[in-house]
Amino acid sequence: MTRSEMREHVFKLIFRVPFHDKNELREQIDYYFDDLIDVNEKDYEYIKNKALLVCELSDELDEKINSVSEGWPVDRIGKAELAIMRLAVYEMLYDDDIPVNVAINEAVELAKSYGSDDNAASFVNGVLAKLV
Repeated sequence: MTRSEMREHVFKLIFRVPFHDKNELREQIDYYFDDLIDVNEKDYEYIKNKALLVCELSDELDEKINSVSEGWPVDRIGKAELAIMRLAVYEMLYDDDIPVNVAINEAVELAKSYGSDDNAASFVNGVLAKLV
């Protein structure tokens, strides 16, 4: 599985969190993977661990997003865009294997596919670019 594919799975797991009790994340991860076939153990562990870490650090990631998203506090940002930005900010701050520009570009691509409107990719790009 490519990094982009794994990132998309992580995004989908993070996106589930606001719709469920935060304590159910591990259970949600298991449900999510029940529907997937041919995911090897290494990819499963990478996706699961990254989703758990992003969710664990969500308050800190939200603070970073709030610090640059003028007029758009995290409680006003669409859930898809927020999940995408949390993942990207996590990668920018904590994942040394992923260059910042790659994290931003991948977030923009996810926003094009999953954002709530046509401006989602531009919004995500603008917020993340201010963190560089």
